[in-house]
Amino acid sequence: MHTGKRYTPFEFFSWTFRDTLLLLAIAAVPTILYEVFGWHFLALPWQPIALLGTALAFVVGFKNNASYGRIWEARQIYGSIINDSRSFAYTLRDAAGGKNSETVKTMFNRHFAWLTALRFQLRESRSWENMKRRSNQNFLAGRYTIPEWGSKLEEELKNYLPENERNYILFKKNRATQLIALQSEQLAALRREGIINDFQWKELQNGIIKFTDDQGKAERIKNFPYPRNFASVTTYLMFAFVLLLPFGLLKEYQKMGDGTFLEGYTIWFNVIFSGVVAWVFHVLDTIGESAVNPFEGSANDIPITQISRMIEIDMRDMLDEKELPEPITAKNNILM
Repeated sequence: MHTGKRYTPFEFFSWTFRDTLLLLAIAAVPTILYEVFGWHFLALPWQPIALLGTALAFVVGFKNNASYGRIWEARQIYGSIINDSRSFAYTLRDAAGGKNSETVKTMFNRHFAWLTALRFQLRESRSWENMKRRSNQNFLAGRYTIPEWGSKLEEELKNYLPENERNYILFKKNRATQLIALQSEQLAALRREGIINDFQWKELQNGIIKFTDDQGKAERIKNFPYPRNFASVTTYLMFAFVLLLPFGLLKEYQKMGDGTFLEGYTIWFNVIFSGVVAWVFHVLDTIGESAVNPFEGSANDIPITQISRMIEIDMRDMLDEKELPEPITAKNNILM
């Protein structure tokens, strides 16, 4: 997540630098062929291309709206995890023995392990995600780090789980789910032993159910991409528009200088302005694509690592622990 007021012009244009050069080259080729080699038959009427641009604008707007919806839903999910974690924590603390109870501490640590396992699962790569694109890799390099890519889950879990439980969890396919199952199992044991009554068990079990619901919602966004048919249509329309645009403006820029001192030279404006128009459409589409997968590790991600640490700090503070973990802060305005 970007925490500054805006991306700087340097960041923005360095992110799109290679694409900008390509768009200018695409605009330059027909202009050179038209003006230098006299291939005037290349000029196309601009009206059909304008209609194509209008259709593309609608499609890109639809995609960006859907992308914003996905990233906002992801933030709501983690907002729910924050609230559910806090309410579960103080309910468990007060029902199961107080701040000094080993059972409470064990279950708190297991919850931290669940937050850790969940964020590692959400940061796993998917074939449709965009972090392998060169522009995103170049932007990542030196600006920020993705904690889940720089460490291993088994090492992180050593901070929260005993060895036997850690080995059991690491053997499982969906580690986060099995950690919630262990929490439910321990709540059932506390109920049988009479440490908590039926009403307390019901309230705490409802908290477990909420965590399961939160995890499932996050996994739905992670594992179901923006529909490929819509994404494909956008790509193909963008390709056609960018390719045809400079052909449709050749005659317009050639006529622009008639009767002025620029006569014969305004044709070269086609390279610049066709490139600019194509760049605007391309960048709008790229921005939507960069936000459509809110857990992939991009600079526009939901800061699940920071949120998980914040929850851990809050819950440890409920136990009056003196040595609290340091909050995660933004690096170069990027918060993960």
